[in-house]
Amino acid sequence: MSLGWRASRLDPKWSDMVQTLSYARLESRALIALGGADWRDFLHNLISQNVETLAEGEIRFGALLTPQGKVLYDLFVIGTAEGCWLDVAAQHRDVIVQRLMIYRLRAKVTITAIEPGVAALFGEDLAPGDGCLADPRLPALGWRGYGLASPNGASEVPEADYVAFAHALGVPVAADWGVEKTYPIEANFDLLNGIDFKKGCFVGQETTSRMKRRGTVKTRFLPITFEGEMPPPGAEVLAGELRAGEVLSGAKGLAMASLRLDRIAGAELTVDGRPVRVVRPDWFERALEP
Repeated sequence: MSLGWRASRLDPKWSDMVQTLSYARLESRALIALGGADWRDFLHNLISQNVETLAEGEIRFGALLTPQGKVLYDLFVIGTAEGCWLDVAAQHRDVIVQRLMIYRLRAKVTITAIEPGVAALFGEDLAPGDGCLADPRLPALGWRGYGLASPNGASEVPEADYVAFAHALGVPVAADWGVEKTYPIEANFDLLNGIDFKKGCFVGQETTSRMKRRGTVKTRFLPITFEGEMPPPGAEVLAGELRAGEVLSGAKGLAMASLRLDRIAGAELTVDGRPVRVVRPDWFERALEP
């Protein structure tokens, strides 16, 4: 089984745009298949996303949190005829399978690592072909596909190009939030459709809901720009002499940073003595509007 764009063709309506498309194999991602009579209730009670209404061929973004409410592992949930697939960080897949096995108890759920590759299709003028799975976080991110080759006419690029594309849009990636380091709201999961606050209980729900309800989130992930090579991860972002955050991941000229919103407004920021500029994407500003 494969899910995503039809590799044989793009919708003819968009054939004149095909040269703007980029295809990246996401080697950092891997899949887990869930099935069995109880898979839906089992997963729904664990993760930050609602899967009770997940349909076959639909994709949603979410996370498995610690009981204290920090991000353990991000995931995309893809509805299949037999249950669902979980698109997770490849380096953590075995650990995630083990953790799900512990939570399973007597539930009738099958949990299996599977091998279809994960890929992304993206570009400025991107428009869907038949059967695409639109990235649920932000439309501009493009599409995800599973077990599919590059569509005809798309340029194949390294995964690093896709990460840079996401960062340029202001969207963090797994390397930014790490494991058990970050609250999902700090990493903008709430602004990127990664948390369903109406679904009821899930692991870490109490802390997550309290942060949202109080509306006093002081720290958010935002991109920063600068001249030259990227500062080392963990380098301090300073507003004058005050610590205003730290660098997370990125590349030359652009990186994601964890920033204190109350300290960056109107401030001249530096990292390792170099000036940096915070970029507040339009989607970020709109999502924070009351």
